[in-house]
Amino acid sequence: MRYWILLALAIVAEITGTLSMKWASLHGGRAGYIFMLAMIALSYIFLSFAVKKIALGVAYAMWEGVGILLITLCSVTLFDETISLMKIAGLTTLVAGIVLIKSGTLEHRESENDAA
Repeated sequence: MRYWILLALAIVAEITGTLSMKWASLHGGRAGYIFMLAMIALSYIFLSFAVKKIALGVAYAMWEGVGILLITLCSVTLFDETISLMKIAGLTTLVAGIVLIKSGTLEHRESENDAA
């Protein structure tokens, strides 16, 4: 459970860092870019701890996929960016891919436990 919390923190830090990059580019100021760098670095640190117990493919897919999904939704809300039907289809496919990767890992572990 602890490693899933670390993965969630990595996702939150990635989202915060990426959104602060957009904010800094719109409003200027070095503080926004410094904050962005700190959050992206923190995201990688949390991710590196999470992959100690979570399969790398699953952790990375969730980190990047959930990050893309939430960054897109936040950019629509916070920065008035548009979301087209094509983007919605892409995000839906992304979520389906994450679910398949995660469920494939569960099946693999269950079959390993049955064999033991």
